[in-house]
Amino acid sequence: MKKIITTDQAPKAIGPYSQAVQMGSFLFCSGQIPIDPKTNEVFTGDIKVQTEMVMKNIEGVLKAADLSFANIVKTTIFITNMQDFAAVNEVYAKSFTAEPPARSTVAVAALPKGVNVEIEVLAHR
Repeated sequence: MKKIITTDQAPKAIGPYSQAVQMGSFLFCSGQIPIDPKTNEVFTGDIKVQTEMVMKNIEGVLKAADLSFANIVKTTIFITNMQDFAAVNEVYAKSFTAEPPARSTVAVAALPKGVNVEIEVLAHR
């Protein structure tokens, strides 16, 4: 049975989608961008700060489902400039110190709200 996961520890959906959907033992998380969930302000500055905000938002969604970064089995990173890859990777790696998940990284022309990074995750209970 499908269960919708919502939390105020991550930005509210800015379209017709859920923050996350639990189906059986899997949690499918919508992509997170650097929006402060407390103020709803979008951050488009330093890519490392953007990535830190994204990871914190992901953590909020995971916690709402009683999961953690250790439960993530697959991530997809979308970035607007491949030259930011090393900086994004540096911040991202802090959340996966052992047994990192499978991952894809894709350069895209643009992302919502003019941000430079979006990360979506798939977790397993």
